[in-house]
Amino acid sequence: MIKTTVVSSLLSTALLCVAPFAQAASTLVYCSEGSPAGFDPGQYTTGTDFDASAETIFNRLTQFERGGTSLVEGLATSWDVSPDVHTYTFHLRKGVKFHTTPWFTPTRDFNADDVLFTFNRMLNKDDPFRKAYPTEFPYFTDMGLDSNITAVNKVDDYTVQFHLKTVDAAFAQDMAMSFASIQSAEYAAKLLKEGKPSDLNQKPIGTGPFVFKSYQKDSNIRFTGNKDYWKPDDVRLDNLIFAITPNPSVRVQKLAKNECQVSYYPRPADLAALRADKNLNLPSQAGFNIGYLAYNTLPKIKGHDEANPMAQLKVRQALDMAINKQNIIDAVYEGAGQLAVNAMPPTQWSYDTSIADAPRDIEKARQLLKEAGVADGTEITLWAMPVQRPYNPNAKLMAEMIQADWAKIGIKAKIVSYEWGEYNKRAKQGENGAILIGWSGDNGDPDNWLGTLFGCDALEGNNYSKWCDPTYDALIKEAKATADHGKRVELYQRAQHVLKDAVPITPIAHSTIFQPLSKAVDGYKISPSGYSSFYGVGLK
Repeated sequence: MIKTTVVSSLLSTALLCVAPFAQAASTLVYCSEGSPAGFDPGQYTTGTDFDASAETIFNRLTQFERGGTSLVEGLATSWDVSPDVHTYTFHLRKGVKFHTTPWFTPTRDFNADDVLFTFNRMLNKDDPFRKAYPTEFPYFTDMGLDSNITAVNKVDDYTVQFHLKTVDAAFAQDMAMSFASIQSAEYAAKLLKEGKPSDLNQKPIGTGPFVFKSYQKDSNIRFTGNKDYWKPDDVRLDNLIFAITPNPSVRVQKLAKNECQVSYYPRPADLAALRADKNLNLPSQAGFNIGYLAYNTLPKIKGHDEANPMAQLKVRQALDMAINKQNIIDAVYEGAGQLAVNAMPPTQWSYDTSIADAPRDIEKARQLLKEAGVADGTEITLWAMPVQRPYNPNAKLMAEMIQADWAKIGIKAKIVSYEWGEYNKRAKQGENGAILIGWSGDNGDPDNWLGTLFGCDALEGNNYSKWCDPTYDALIKEAKATADHGKRVELYQRAQHVLKDAVPITPIAHSTIFQPLSKAVDGYKISPSGYSSFYGVGLK
């Protein structure tokens, strides 16, 4: 075997009634950008959901260091990899306690049974809990883990083995991702017995640094510090409150008034005011992200009888070359963005620098549409996110600028939006036209971009283009299944060329991340994945 070792109380009811976000001695308020769809990380793919669950309530077998993508120990203290790289053996941490809440009191510590429940629920559609609470696990399936993991075995109470069909060069990193958060098998059994399995998603139980207390949709989420956490230094707050504040201007106002001490990423237009506030810090770093426009390539968009013009390559080429990306970067990102060419950022290893955008050419775009038989005045829906994301600070403005660009080639863009959870749900079902979306890297591996977003396995998940190319898919799967780094680079670069030529997306920008926070906040680190994490964070 190859050995790898990686080395005050809640606010009173009276106080809450007077001022919901008044501060106790160690209460931190975070002005978040939106309401989570739920608290079961396995069901979701967005940072809004992960911030409220995976980054607070749960742990994973492996974890990423704070502010980076290097692996550190989590619920596993070490792991072994077999010589053929098909079996991973995880040695579990002892003495880890699940949260005690008014709705659940654990009778045992974390052990191998919890790992088996977590992954067998995702692997087996006939799992009793999954049958009682039918749900899908889009991230897990987007990465092909549902087909590549052949078995999860319990060796003993603190040893678990994962058996793979083919080599997965990023498997240990995969286990550190939010969707792999470990659930309590004992809690699940209790819910199943009571006929309340969906409570797993509404009343979460984990082993993480914060204990879930309550949630009011579109208002707030309340957590308390986990005093029994296995890594005590990571719990420096008695209370953590997410004040759900979708309006970015209101977030800035709350931060200035100290109604929250950390805010979701600001709009570029607010940076000057934030820098001028002597009570705030504004650290920044290059974003490991991409904001892009995805074209629905299905022959017919779900819910529509007419043929989908974007199913034709010439139409996508025309739409792509009509967009003035530099104008968007200037207006939307206001200097805090880098023009994107590929489907992942230049800091991701295997990025192919030889790839270039097609020149912007309005006349050629018009000619391509004519050749495709698309009449002047044809309408295409253009979906714009209702929330601000690290990769796109203002989707509405971006959509309006694209709308104006497409009008120049005779395309009428109808801008559409929904509540964030509904937006994602409908898009994953294929109801979208062209859609503004994006991604922040999760694990530092190229597959997290090229496979998760554009692979055939992701058609029901994050592949918003619904684009499935056999040549491309074979390249990324071969790359993921080899341990030879040089070979992986070569395969991923070939795949990038196939993707660029097929134009399922128009890459727009990689944004710079700015994190506004009170000078009273200590220990906060910007996540390259765009998550908001509060373990290790305290108040001075």
